[in-house]
Parts: sequence; C-alpha cells; structure tokens
Amino acid sequence: MKKLPIFKSVYAAIAALLLVCWFSASSIFLFAASRENSGNDFSEIAKSIDLFGDIYRELSENYVEPLDVSALMYAAIDGMLAALDPYTVFLDENQSEELGEITSGQYTGIGLSMTRFGDAIYVTSVLDGYPAWKAGIRTGDRVMRINGKPLNGRTLDKVRDMMKGLTGSRFTLQIERKGGAGPGTVSLVREEVRVSTITYSGIIGSSGYLQLGSFSSHSSGDIRQAIEKLLREAEDRHQPLNGLILDLRGNPGGLLSAAVDISSLFVEKGSTIVTIRGKKSESEKIYRTEQSPLAPTLPLAVLIDKESASASEIVSGAIQDLDRGVVLGERSYGKGLVQSVIRLPYDNTLKITTARYYTPSGRLIQKRHSDTLATRNVLKKIRERRTLPVYYTAGKRKVYGGGGIAPDVVIEAPERSAYEQELRRKGMLFLFASRYRAAHGDSSAYQQAYRARLMPAFNTFLGENRFSYTSASERQLQEVEKLIAGEMTDEKERTPKSLDSLRQELLQMKNRQIASESDRISRLIEIEIMRHGNENVSRKAELGDDPVVQKALSLLSDSKAYLRMLRP
Repeated sequence: MKKLPIFKSVYAAIAALLLVCWFSASSIFLFAASRENSGNDFSEIAKSIDLFGDIYRELSENYVEPLDVSALMYAAIDGMLAALDPYTVFLDENQSEELGEITSGQYTGIGLSMTRFGDAIYVTSVLDGYPAWKAGIRTGDRVMRINGKPLNGRTLDKVRDMMKGLTGSRFTLQIERKGGAGPGTVSLVREEVRVSTITYSGIIGSSGYLQLGSFSSHSSGDIRQAIEKLLREAEDRHQPLNGLILDLRGNPGGLLSAAVDISSLFVEKGSTIVTIRGKKSESEKIYRTEQSPLAPTLPLAVLIDKESASASEIVSGAIQDLDRGVVLGERSYGKGLVQSVIRLPYDNTLKITTARYYTPSGRLIQKRHSDTLATRNVLKKIRERRTLPVYYTAGKRKVYGGGGIAPDVVIEAPERSAYEQELRRKGMLFLFASRYRAAHGDSSAYQQAYRARLMPAFNTFLGENRFSYTSASERQLQEVEKLIAGEMTDEKERTPKSLDSLRQELLQMKNRQIASESDRISRLIEIEIMRHGNENVSRKAELGDDPVVQKALSLLSDSKAYLRMLRP
C-alpha cells in the first residue's frame, strides 16, 4: 500500500492512536472469547468505535500541522490489524485488483514479465502466443519507453502501472536488444492473458514431473491436462510411467477449493482432505473429494520446502496422511490459517483470518508466529522429535505435528553462497546471458565446447561492469577500521599494519572462495543462457542438477523402497 508523505511530527500522534487501536482490538477478542454473542461485546465495540472516532476527529481538526486524513486512517487500520496474525490485512484498490489476478490466474496485458537491474527494465519471460511474443519480444530485451515515455529512474511498480489498461486498448513499447536485432518500437493490443499454473512438465527418465506454481481457479484443470499429456507421451514411447513427481516447492498456496480438487486427482472419492475449524464449534467443516481419481495407483512423490505454504501444505499433508505418496524435501512453511475475503467500499478489501486448517490425521498446519520468523524452517532433529505431538496416517505410520508438513524424506536444499546471491541481485548472470546469446546465437547455448570459454568471458564482463563483491568478513573489518579511525586523536597516526595484513588475507580468502565456486557459477551461466532461448530446455537442465528431484526419481524407480516408505 502506498503511504502518502506526512510530517514526521505526525507519527507521534499516529503512534498514540495505534496504541488505542491495539488495546481496543485486544479487548474485543478477549471479550469475544469469554462471552460469545453477549451484550458486553457489542458495548465494548461501540465504546471502542466512539473512542477511535473522537481521536480521529480531534487530530484531523486540531493538530498543529495539516494532515492527510486518508494516510492517517490507513495507518490506524494497519496498526489495528498488526495486533493480530500477519495474514489478516487490509488491501487498497490496487492490491485488491492484484489479489483477483492471483486467484483467477488471468489478467489483462501482453504476456510478459519484467525485472529491474540498476536503472534499466528488462524482460525476464514471455508467454507463447500472446501479444508480446507475437511482436518478437524475447527474454533479455530491455524496455526503453512506454508510449514514448522513457523509463529511466522509474520503479518496477510504476512501470507495471504504465502498462495497465483495458482489454482491447493499444499502447507502444520501445525495445532494445543486444546486437541490435530487436523489434524496435512495437504497437501492442492488450488482451486477457491466462497464465498456466503449471510452470513446467515433462518426462524425466521413466517418471512424470509437474511443477505447480500456485493454486488458482483453473489449477486442477491444468494438472489434469498435464497428467493426461504425460500418460499419452509415455504410451507413445511404449514405456509406462513408474511414477509422478508433484513439485510444490516455493508454492505459496492459493485457493482452498483448488487444493481439494487437485488432491481428488490422486485419492479415492470421499476421502477427507482437510478440516477447517473456526471460533465457533458449529463452524467446523470437512472437505472431502467428490470425484473419482485420475491416477489412483500411480506412485506419487510430492516435493516441498520451507516456502511451500497454505494450499501446498493441504495437498502434501493429505497425500501423506492418506499414505497415497511419499513427501520429500524440507518442513513446509506452516501457514494454516483460513482467510475470508470481504469486499469493502471504494474497491478496498479485507482479508481476515476466520479458521485454521487441519490435515486428515488431525495435525494443525499453522506454526506459532515465532517459528515463522526463522530464516530456515527445516525438519526437527530426531532427538527433538520427542517434544513434537505424534499423529498417525491411515496406514498407522507416525507423522509429527508442530506446524507445517514434515517430509518423509528430509533433503535440505543447498544454500546459495553470498557471492552467488550478489551476482543474482545485481543481474550479472542475466545480463551476461543476454549479451552472450546476442553474440553467439541460439545454437551456442547447447554446445559443450563453449563451457570452457564461459568463465573467462564472464570474468571479463564483471570487470567491464565494475561488479564488486565484499565478503561478510571484509565488511566486519571495515567496521573495525571505522571504530579505530574514530578513536584516533592525532591525524598523523596510521592504521595499524596488522589491519593491512588482515585485509590482504581476507582478500585472498575471498578470491579462493570465488575460485572454488567456478564450476557452479559456470553451470548457472550455461543454464541462464539456455533460459534466454528456451525456458523448458533450461528447466530440464536444472532438474538434472537438483538433489531433491534426483532422490525422488531414485525412489520411484525402486518400487520396493517406495512401498517400504508407505508400509514400514
């Protein structure tokens, strides 16, 4: 939500107002818990609203500086909701529109995604068959102007706003491409863009693979079509699938109905998928599958990680509790709260938590808020399991509570090094791949002979772009040097020589670290070059290096080991 600028002195008044809101909200919920539907509740609500209104009126009429009353109200709303869980939020008009696009899986546009590196806006992906693709726009192109207006210095959100418009309306983009072969200035007509929630599907070895990016209103249909296509391809190869990998890693969730419908593709009709329980006992609702499964016996491996949340956890939890498949990866995020979307006046929206999700075995998916703040939400160590509540699957296997879904097979994803993160943050891999493809053409991306040339060319590119990377230890040394400099009383004093020696040693350590990552960085560059030409080719190459996928493939190829996991 965009906040309008107001004077710093106003924040003291807002802080006082927010405290009133926090205490008011807390009072309401405490009374609601103990005296449900009592007259006292309504009395407290009325008193709180009166108090809020009086403070709001006094501030707007009498505060010493002019106030933006809309910004003041937004701050008060945000402060009141901050006293609750992090998922109960107020959405303004623009955010409400974005929520609709996410849940429907479609929007009005031209079918491209963008990012910003430095002051420049670049195209990161283009959907086949939509206006941007038809106009010849490709991954790696730079967007220079929209309707003749230059984009230098504009934020990515502002650029997206400039591209918005009604279906059928026309606008122009000026595109620049390395090598000068781009489409130039193109005129585009906006249309309804339907984004598939399947980000990649294909056959790897003898196993099918599906990656689901989100849960929207058409996700179940997308997966059904993808599975049917995989089965046809396997039949054409005269090699039946030995199983299916459903990759939910990084999937933040979405619609509850989509999670139930997707689960119904794999489990028996009438199976319990999830139970929701709200404040009132009569609010409990059990969601069961209502259709016969598409693939009832096909071995199934579900992949999750610390960013798999909400609907992803409903599906993986149901598959695990019903002993329908094996879950691999990391403990999931632990977002098990039901949000109801309430439309408010002036195209605003309130997303409010009304219930909690429970898996078929009775596990609460939601983690405590303190747990969700951790940087890594991985499976508890075996010695710590004694403190976690134990539940049992349909086949009497032990599964553990504590929030999130604990996988049957724990595989922690490798962490990106600080050096790799800095390369990505500054767009070095992306920009180099764009220039490399412009110079060498499409075919070069797939020839092994070019690998040996990548790192020398990339290092030269980093130098030309003045890329710099400071290690954590170097930053700490810089802080020490600042402290020492501040304590020096004589300008003629010099920095201790020992610090100079340490600086050189840290530089050598950093260079050794970068050299040790040469093979990995080279592989990342190669994959990024592939992605600029064909995202499916690059994704398949990534999966070949993915330890979680490789473990799932190994498990599905060994039917006895797979069955032992489900029937220990």
